[in-house]
Amino acid sequence: MSDNASAWWRNAVIYQVYPRSFADADGDGVGDLNGFRSRLPYLRDLGVDAVWFSPWYRSPMADGGYDVADHCDIDPTLGTLADAEALIQEAHAVGIKVIIDVVPNHASTDHPWFRTALAAGPGAPERDLFYFRPGLGEHGEIAPNTWVSPFAGTTWTRVPDGEWYLHLFDASQPDFNWRHPQVIEYFDDVLRFWFDRGVDGIRIDSAPLVDKDPNLPEVAAVEEHPYSDRDDAHIVYRRWRRVAEEYGGDRALIGEVWLYDPVRFANYLRPDEMHGAFNFEFLCSEWGAARLRKVIDETLAAHAEVGAAASWVLNNHDVTRVVSRFGRADTAFSVATRRHDTPVDVELGARRARAAIMLALALPGSVYLYQGEELGLTEVEDIPFELRTDPMFHRSNQVDPGRDGCRVPLPWSGDAPPFGFSAADAAPPWLPQPAAWKAYSVQAQTGDPESMLEFYRRMLRLRSASPSLGDGPMSWLPAAPDVLAFARGDDDFACVVNLGGEPVELPPHREVILASAPLAGERLPSDTTVWLRT
Repeated sequence: MSDNASAWWRNAVIYQVYPRSFADADGDGVGDLNGFRSRLPYLRDLGVDAVWFSPWYRSPMADGGYDVADHCDIDPTLGTLADAEALIQEAHAVGIKVIIDVVPNHASTDHPWFRTALAAGPGAPERDLFYFRPGLGEHGEIAPNTWVSPFAGTTWTRVPDGEWYLHLFDASQPDFNWRHPQVIEYFDDVLRFWFDRGVDGIRIDSAPLVDKDPNLPEVAAVEEHPYSDRDDAHIVYRRWRRVAEEYGGDRALIGEVWLYDPVRFANYLRPDEMHGAFNFEFLCSEWGAARLRKVIDETLAAHAEVGAAASWVLNNHDVTRVVSRFGRADTAFSVATRRHDTPVDVELGARRARAAIMLALALPGSVYLYQGEELGLTEVEDIPFELRTDPMFHRSNQVDPGRDGCRVPLPWSGDAPPFGFSAADAAPPWLPQPAAWKAYSVQAQTGDPESMLEFYRRMLRLRSASPSLGDGPMSWLPAAPDVLAFARGDDDFACVVNLGGEPVELPPHREVILASAPLAGERLPSDTTVWLRT
């Protein structure tokens, strides 16, 4: 097993690609794998160690590709299996590892198994691969229970023959029955299919949800949650770990584990389960020293208990972009409180975002970036309602603005949409880009020493060159209540973050390595991070 300090996933900077919004090579307004391949030099020069692709599988795209119809083929809008194989080889050739998304909790209603189950009718064994149940009430007209979806609304849909099927998310995403051996074997084959093609890691979507109490009781009626973080879920990931180990021990399993109990969270990272998991407590935290220090301490303690490396993340395809979050009165993130027309101070948000990523990159472990954060992109909040695609928006009766705003296609060059995302004469991007993004394009920022992009490039070069950074020891330094200060490793590296409202004195140091904003002599301004040689 590769659980030593040099394992790549313990130290890597990993860049998330949302394929439909990264780069469009064929001119249909939707990003694709060949578009990504054409931009590989950009990521090489940015300095990332790996890329994680959101689902690229065959899908009707009812939920942005997380409704998978075939886990072993590429969606035609994104390319072909041959394109994916070439992409993996080309990424490896420039020193970038490839992580792909696997969605074990559910399929698409277009998945052949589900279509067969629907046609087979009540009582057919094909329905046992999912959760089909008769309804309650005199005529079965009432759903089997009152579970509420994270996407809002019911988790049940009735089919014409009267039965109901379970979908924790959208109705287009029926849940697999993970107590059925055919489901277990199917995903063994999916993992091997992609590992055989050279994939370096698997990101596991909605990892704690795979096991359900077969009685499907009401949530409040039982002590153990009936569908989230059940003990038997760990059986699945121990099995997946054994599959990964068949490939020499350098293939990583990385979980999407939305749990706020640090001990339960760390259970997924025991030595025979996953290698890493996303740190949502850090991502969701408000901008404040006390809260962030608590999150950092709890994160490191929980990971140390199981010998795993921590991860740090500020953005992904599901959450409001950090520049917008940190420019609001409430800087924490919660799906439950996400609303339209929330005021944003973009300048303040960008300043805090720069300070926050310097903090993340200095902490022990790996760091995840989401496409466009290195450009300082904000959440796009004025997408016309008729163009929004996210089921979270539609299922909440348009109360939740959803996730489209962080998925808008990237600006690469030029003064007007599509900003080099597609050719100038191509179909419009699948989500509209703001005209103001001409100032945020890769072309506009390249060579500007004050730009967010050049700032990210400098940070990643410095992190790569510093033996103290990545996984390893950390110790807190004395600091004022609104300041976080810590030392890393053995080469006299320190990170200091001022989250208060007034400048503070820098600690004794030999050299300023990098600051997220100009320093005031020997004072660290508000909302600023500095790396020091002490």
